[in-house]
Formats: sequence, C-alpha cells, structure tokens
Amino acid sequence: MGLLQLLKSQFLCLLIMSYVFLVSGLVVNLLQLCTLPLWLVSKQLARRVNIRLGYCISSQLVAALEWWSGTECTLYTDPKSYVLYGKENAIVVLNHSFEIDFLCGWTFCDRFGVLGSSKVLAKKELAYVPVIGWMWYFLEIVFCKRKWEEDKTTVTQSLQKLHDYPEKFWFLLFCEGTRFTSKKHQISMQVAESKGLPKLKHHLLPRTKGFWVTVQNLRGTAAAVYDSTLNFRNNEAPTLLGVLSGKKYHADLYVRRIPLESIPEDEAECSAWLHKLYQEKDGFQDHYSQTGRFPGPVISPPRRPWSLINWIFWCCVTLYPLGLLLNQLISSGSVFTIVSAVAVCSAVSVGIRWMIGQTEIGRSSNYGTKETPLNNN
Repeated sequence: MGLLQLLKSQFLCLLIMSYVFLVSGLVVNLLQLCTLPLWLVSKQLARRVNIRLGYCISSQLVAALEWWSGTECTLYTDPKSYVLYGKENAIVVLNHSFEIDFLCGWTFCDRFGVLGSSKVLAKKELAYVPVIGWMWYFLEIVFCKRKWEEDKTTVTQSLQKLHDYPEKFWFLLFCEGTRFTSKKHQISMQVAESKGLPKLKHHLLPRTKGFWVTVQNLRGTAAAVYDSTLNFRNNEAPTLLGVLSGKKYHADLYVRRIPLESIPEDEAECSAWLHKLYQEKDGFQDHYSQTGRFPGPVISPPRRPWSLINWIFWCCVTLYPLGLLLNQLISSGSVFTIVSAVAVCSAVSVGIRWMIGQTEIGRSSNYGTKETPLNNN
C-alpha cells in the first residue's frame, strides 16, 4: 500500500468526507425545499433548478469513485450507439450484483451529461433517507412499496409525469428487484424450474411486471433500452466503504442499445422478451469469466471535470467555517465545547456509516428470499 493510499484510508479522511457530504447535502435539501413555491409558477423551471441541485449531491459520490479512489470504468459498446448516448431518453437495465453497481450506473450517466436528471425505480423506504432520499423526492424519482396491487397505479402515474420532462433523462432499472446473493439465487432458480423457465447462472429472475409497465408508459418518451451488464476485473468485490477509503477498482460495463419499438407491447410477449434478455446477459457474463472482457469494442468516454469541481467547491464552503469553529473551540479551552465537538463528529461518523450500510450486500432487503413473492412475476 502506497503512502497516498494509506492516507486515504485513514479514519480522519473518511470523517471529513462524511462531514462535507452530509452538510452540503442538507444545505441542498434545504434549497430544494425553497423551490416548492417555484413549482406553482413554473414547473419546468423548478425541474431544471432541481436537476442542478440534485447534481450537487450525486456527483460527489461519482467524484469519490472516479477522482478519489481512481476507479477505472471501461465501456464496451457499439460505436453507432455511442453517438446517441446522452442525446435521447432511455431505460437503462442494470444487473444488481455489487454494492456499488448503482454508483457505476451514476458514473455512466455523468459521463454522458444526464446524472442530474437520471431516474430510478426505488423502494419507498429510501424516500426517508436524509440527503439522497430527500433529493430524490424533488427529482420525481419513482418510489414503490413492492406490493404490485398498490405499485401499478403509483408507478404508472409517476412515469406519466415524465412525458414533458424538460431535459434528457435515463431511467435506471434493476429488474432483478433486489441485489444478487447465493441464497436468493437458489430460491430464484427453484422458481425458474417450477415455471419451466431457463435457469440463470449470474442473475436472479427478472421482475417482468415492473419492466413492462415502465416500457409501456415511456413509449414515445424514451427512445431505447440500454441493456447494461457490469463486472469487475480479478474477481474484485467492491464496496462503497472501500471507495471512500481510496481503494481502486476496475469496472467493465457492456452496453447495447435496443430500440424501444422492437420490444413487444403485449405483456406476456414482453415478459418472454425480458427473460430472453437475461439469458443473453448470462452469456455475456460467461464470456467475461472466460476472456476477462466483454464482447465488442472499447469506447470509453473521458471523465468529466464537473463532479470534481463541484466536490472541491463544497469542501471549501463547508470546511472553512468548520476550521474557524474548531480554532475557536481550541482557543477557548472549554471542556464542554470540546466534548460537544467530539460528540458532533461522532454523530456524523455514525450517520454516514449507517448510510453506507444501506448499500452493503449483507444488509440488502429480504425481497426475493421467499418463494411466494417470486411467483408474482
């Protein structure tokens, strides 16, 4: 481990990064709250403002991945499709196998200029998570309770609202519904056998109803589905804590563009189409395991500096007053104020560790661990 890597892994660095993210995030949340009256005057202007405010938060995590940890993100894709990325609305289908797969998806969005406007189908509980969840509320993220009878109406209404969205957006969709674990995979394959569906080696059975509703409601708004398959070199098991500790990973992402009009409108046919897609995704993962790469040429877009510039800006804004406060506390020599400062730092540390914990595979939801819900595909 080099000296720089050693410094990045120190608790003090993690504490400072946590402080900057939480304080800046809460400031942005407050600014988003102040845009509520603007929605009554101009919905489109309010949306544009919130896109930029949202970028202030999400791009900090992208900066941590690309600039702090130095993680390399290599893109495999067709050159003809590459020129369309960022210039059209799209549904991005991602596999859900790693703790930072959402972050790699955000990095993909950022490199094509759609991070601030990117959408996701997220579980309702995330709406109550400070900073990220509150940011998503103002970005019109689609939340679901994972109860299909209730979700169908809610998701449909949320997607319909995106028809007049003022900027290009990508809708990120984890069709497996939950993160891959060996236990969930075993149960998923039991269901596949009972339904006569082909078994998958590297994925869970996709949740077809959510995909069909998304495609149907974004027809005429989204131009294509970007089938995206992620893996990491040398069997790396990346974690968000590892990223924040400055650990470098090597991500490979294979993306292929599928025109939306080529996807069947009938629900049963769309379901069969999605199952076939995941069989193909399984084949791409087999190819990667055997060759260490995905098929097709490498056309990786360069890192954009804006996430780094935004991160530096918020570091300056939040750390300068903190420095003045700490200097005053130390100068005062008051035991009470020093203990209070330590308590605040500890609270920040606990808060950020809780947020990181929500991304860990060991803390993933129980969705899919019982056979009955899986039968609702």
